[in-house]
Amino acid sequence: MNKDPLNRITPKKRTFQYGYAALILLLALSGFGQMPIFKRYYIADIPGLGWLAKFYVTHYLHYLGAVLLIGAAAYVLADFLLSRRKTLQLTPTGIVLSALLGGILLTGAFLVLRNLPGFWFPPGMIIVMDLSHLIGVMLFLMATLYGILFKKSWTIAVHTHMEKE
Repeated sequence: MNKDPLNRITPKKRTFQYGYAALILLLALSGFGQMPIFKRYYIADIPGLGWLAKFYVTHYLHYLGAVLLIGAAAYVLADFLLSRRKTLQLTPTGIVLSALLGGILLTGAFLVLRNLPGFWFPPGMIIVMDLSHLIGVMLFLMATLYGILFKKSWTIAVHTHMEKE
């Protein structure tokens, strides 16, 4: 049985995957922490989780996580376009996750702009941005869980030439 070397999980890739998972967890916790649900439902009373009820802590952690996510997304996108475009292609799961992640990053950027002085958005647009971001995150988390449960990869190897016998 000939294993495809492009699908191997290298230590670098494994580290990136664990870091990505930790980053998504941080963003989910700090994002939901922007809503008062952790304090309201006494989750913040659990020892070690009190920081979830502190708005500015979750706010700045969410911004830091967003910066790291943008950096990771830019790195993966550049790596794919510059060196892996001919050997890898996105799977349907990868297309859905990429589109959702792009939507989350876009709506998140508009929500950051909303918080800066000099930017004004109508109240209805702010509600649309908030709900779009939240719905995008929920769909992304569900699609990610689907990918994990059914072992769906973001990419698949493309064979550009036939092997000689």
